[in-house]
Amino acid sequence: MTADSTISTHVPAPGADYAATASEAYRAALAVIESVEPRIADATRKELADQRDSLKLIASENYASPAVLLTMGTWFSDKYAEGTVGHRFYAACQNVDTVESLAAEHARELFGAPYAYVQPHSGIDANLVAFWAILATRIEAPALTDSGVKHINDLSEAEWERLRARLGSQRLLGMSLDAGGHLTHGFRPNISGKMFHQRSYGTDHETGLIDYDAVRAAAKEFKPLILVAGYSAYPRRVNFATMREIADEVGATLMVDMAHFAGLVAGKVFTGDEDPVPHAHVTTTTTHKSLRGPRGGLVLATEEFAPAVDKGCPMVLGGPLSHVMAAKAVALAEARQPSFQAYAQRIADNAKAFAEGLLKRGATLVTGGTDNHLVLLDVQSYGLTGRQAESALLDSGVVTNRNAIPSDPNGAWYTSGIRFGTPALTTRGFGPQEFDRVAELVVEVLSNTTAEGTSKAKYKLADGTADRVHAAAAEMLAANPLYPGLTL
Repeated sequence: MTADSTISTHVPAPGADYAATASEAYRAALAVIESVEPRIADATRKELADQRDSLKLIASENYASPAVLLTMGTWFSDKYAEGTVGHRFYAACQNVDTVESLAAEHARELFGAPYAYVQPHSGIDANLVAFWAILATRIEAPALTDSGVKHINDLSEAEWERLRARLGSQRLLGMSLDAGGHLTHGFRPNISGKMFHQRSYGTDHETGLIDYDAVRAAAKEFKPLILVAGYSAYPRRVNFATMREIADEVGATLMVDMAHFAGLVAGKVFTGDEDPVPHAHVTTTTTHKSLRGPRGGLVLATEEFAPAVDKGCPMVLGGPLSHVMAAKAVALAEARQPSFQAYAQRIADNAKAFAEGLLKRGATLVTGGTDNHLVLLDVQSYGLTGRQAESALLDSGVVTNRNAIPSDPNGAWYTSGIRFGTPALTTRGFGPQEFDRVAELVVEVLSNTTAEGTSKAKYKLADGTADRVHAAAAEMLAANPLYPGLTL
């Protein structure tokens, strides 16, 4: 076990009474909730119990600190604050200005960015703000200049219709879904796909790795306005310097969605060419996942795009969630502590140990391993679909999510893969030894699961398997408690 006091409680230096104070706060809060709607209080207690008793391996989930969680439950929730710091459309927002300024300051310092926008409510909001900021900078602003006006409201009806047509006909190039890209990177079921003429770059059929020459060729042929880099299920690092070179060669704006690996950037695991912030024109992220904050979004930008990003409200967003911005400030302050860099490195080390544990037990991994925070397992060798594997693992107390793999024969719903991530269990204190044992348990479950008939969803788990795995998991979980000392 590699747990230490900094990992489960997320110092900076909480003090000996940190857990006791948090317990008292949560007990009091639940008592208040219970007096109004006891079923919600009960569900809240059960959720903590469930999270404590399962091996959480979902790559997009983590455990926020008590300080972050408590910050969201305040009267900042009651404030409307459309606009930006010092320029609100509502009065009495001076304290919201403080909150937003602090969150943006921590984000700039943490990532080394010239500008940070902390209002987005989610990752898709952050991406929409980024997309429209790029469109506003590169398409709208020149059109206004050409028309000799300063504001879109000053355009004639004919000029406005021409601009709308141009805004709706721009091109975007991003990673394909089955190669590990994300739905918000221009795919038709998502609003981003309805905004852009989109094409995808994939990965090498043999290695599963990004082929930068193929990306360059696709960019030169398609000539996108925006080149999107970043992923949700690609288990390797990306050379963002090369991606910027490609963008520059075709006159594209490089946008990087680092929602999944922002914690590894913040923790200095990804540096140089693997750190997207110095290379991208605009960088987006969520603030949870590997960053270990509240659910929310964040946009970083160069000075060129900052003015347009700053107009996220009213361009895309309405009123910011001031209580969540406050929690972002707390989480970003935590991430600026030296202990977070150690945590981020453990995420990557644990992912490698987990991948090696699966490989030595005969599992098949997309790209043959990992060098970030996630592992993508091809379950076809077990005769299963991703949905069957996900369900069997859940029955055994292992929480994962099914995920498409490159050229997936089972499509995006049933899939042929399982995606694993190490941030959450690393927060609990799991180290390489524990992750090797988790790999053993995963293989035990999958090896004892069979598909039933021709159904892609039905399966049978061999008798006793779930109980054995639950028992083994419980032993590791007890040794690495979640929110130790916090009792409800």
